[in-house]
Amino acid sequence: MSLPVAILAGGLATRLRPLTETIPKVLLEVAGHPFAVHQIDLLKRNGITRIIFCVGHLGEQVQAALSDGRQWGVDIEYSFDGPVLLGTGGALRQALPKLGEVFFVLYGDSYLDCDYRDIERKFLKSGKLGLMTVFRNQNQWDKSNVIFSDGLIRYYHKRHRRPEMLHIDYGLAALHAKVFDSYPDQGFLDLATVYEDLLAKNELSGYEVASRFYEIGSVSGLEELQRHLTETGTADYSSRKAMLPSGADMTAHE
Repeated sequence: MSLPVAILAGGLATRLRPLTETIPKVLLEVAGHPFAVHQIDLLKRNGITRIIFCVGHLGEQVQAALSDGRQWGVDIEYSFDGPVLLGTGGALRQALPKLGEVFFVLYGDSYLDCDYRDIERKFLKSGKLGLMTVFRNQNQWDKSNVIFSDGLIRYYHKRHRRPEMLHIDYGLAALHAKVFDSYPDQGFLDLATVYEDLLAKNELSGYEVASRFYEIGSVSGLEELQRHLTETGTADYSSRKAMLPSGADMTAHE
C-alpha cells in the first residue's frame, strides 16, 4: 500500500495572472483536461490512491470539480488553509490529521513522472525524517538550489545560491509527521525552512531522479507540459480506466 500524498495547491499563483484571478492553478486546462486530472492520473498509475489537496485561494472550486475522486478510483480529501495563508509547511501541518504518520508531498503545479514506489522504499529504508528528490538541473529549467554528491544532499537553500549547485529540488518529498513537532502549532511556515532544518539535523535523505520535471507555474511551463502530454499521448484517457467519466462535471475550469 503506497503512502498518501499531500498536494500543495493553496498559493495565489500570481505569476499566472490574469489566468488565475478566478480559476485556481490546479484547474487550469492543459491538453484538454484540468491540470489536477493529469496529476491524479499520474499518481494512480504509480499506485497512489489517497490524495489530500491542501487548498486556500479558490479552494472551494477545487473541491467542487474533483469531489471525492471516486470517478478516478482514488480517495480525495481536502485541507483548507482558512482565512490566513499558512505557507507550504503550515498547510502540511494543518493537514496532518488526514495524512497520518508518513506521506508524500507534491507541489500543486508539478507534473513528476518518476518511480514513486522506489522513492517510498528508499525513504522508509533510510530511517530519516524526510527525503527530498533532486534532479541534475544545471540551471536549465529553473535555478538550481541543491548541492548533491555521492547520494547525499550537502547543501540546500532557495535564496543563497552557490556555483556548486547543479541539482534542484525536484518537487516531490516524503516526510514523517514528527517533523512538525518542533514548530509552533499555528502561524506561517515555509516548507523550505523545514527542509533546511532537517538537513542541519542530518535528517534529510536524497534521491536523484533522472527524468526532468514539468510545471505549470508560468505560461511557458504550461505550454511545455501541453506539448509533452500531447506528443507522448499521455493525455489520451480514452483507452484507460483513468478517463473522465461520462457526464462528469468538470466545468469549473472553463
